[in-house]
Amino acid sequence: MKGFVRLIAGAALAAASFASLGTTGALAQQKEWKEIRIGTEGAYPPFNNLNAKKELEGFEIDYANMLCEKMKVKCTWVVQDWDGIIPALLANKYDIIIAGMNATDERKKRVDFTSVYTKTPIWAISAKGASTDISPAALKGKAVGTQGATIHANFLEKYYKDSNIRLYPTQEEANLDLLNGRLDYIIADSLALQDFLDGKGKDCCQKAGEVTRDPAIHGPGVGGAVRKEDTALKEMWSKAIAESLADGSYKKIQNKWFKIDLM
Repeated sequence: MKGFVRLIAGAALAAASFASLGTTGALAQQKEWKEIRIGTEGAYPPFNNLNAKKELEGFEIDYANMLCEKMKVKCTWVVQDWDGIIPALLANKYDIIIAGMNATDERKKRVDFTSVYTKTPIWAISAKGASTDISPAALKGKAVGTQGATIHANFLEKYYKDSNIRLYPTQEEANLDLLNGRLDYIIADSLALQDFLDGKGKDCCQKAGEVTRDPAIHGPGVGGAVRKEDTALKEMWSKAIAESLADGSYKKIQNKWFKIDLM
């Protein structure tokens, strides 16, 4: 009987050792990121956008490519509609989201985030000559739009319940409705709206005001989103982000796309 017990104990110990080795091996393998697939929307200029040649361009595209070089990994891009961008990450369609995604508490229930790499003001814009009072009371009954499934949509739904809230698949579609008089105001990221005001909206539209951030909705800023189990990947990107801020490579790309500091 004792021999039988010892046999079972030995088998259990061997199984435990094997499992431990397997776990250690899996963790080691997790750290060996040589190729990384990056998901982005491709419809959020000047951060990420598909140009006329259907090529990705923008600050985030240049910045992420530079980080990939810094990490010495091969990176490929995958374009994904915003509504499905987190589900596609969780379904292993790509490994990280670089798409102007704010690291909110709500999103952290599903994914983890790298260090923040942009933190910018939030604006309201309108047709030229419209009131610059953008308080909820002032915009009661007004058509106010933004991209759906974003922090800006959540902000409108919380604070502007008496407005006619209109949500769009992309920010560009919201911008076009303001341009064509179908919206009274838009609330969104200042740099995305500035890009519109400098381009298609320069003759029609104006900055109406800056929105006070709600930390519970807006979060600390924009980071890269990864699956919760991919801790090594998150640490790699966070380290590369920190290095880029320290060595000036971040600022070089920032200055190519923007006239203000993003951090």
